[in-house]
Amino acid sequence: MSAKAVHYSETREIALESILTLYRANEWSSAEKPESLRKALLASHSLVSAWDGSRLVGLGNAISDGHLVVYYPHLLVLPEYQGRGVGKQLMAMLMGKYNGFHQHMLVADGRALDFYRKCGFERAGNTEPMWIYAGHDH
Repeated sequence: MSAKAVHYSETREIALESILTLYRANEWSSAEKPESLRKALLASHSLVSAWDGSRLVGLGNAISDGHLVVYYPHLLVLPEYQGRGVGKQLMAMLMGKYNGFHQHMLVADGRALDFYRKCGFERAGNTEPMWIYAGHDH
């Protein structure tokens, strides 16, 4: 169950049930909208995943204009694989695709703040996060 046993992919052929298992394990409300979640992931500019054999253990995506700005909305790792470098590798894959872009953005809270700081992110000046959000997990 080490990160070395995990392999990484850019496949978009991921079974919906595997995606839902990952999202439910992390208590993300988007699992309650399975078809919308699947379509959103497939429409992402980039989608990366982590696998232990045939088991999906992590996933991240990016939405981008392809030139200046990239937003990283989802990065999830199964709880039993967290702290093993899986999320770090997924973020490295995503950020590598957008190296040199003017702006990399994401929203983070809780324990994720320290993780993203280690990835090079910092608070965006004096900005305040704002949203219209139909979920309940934050």
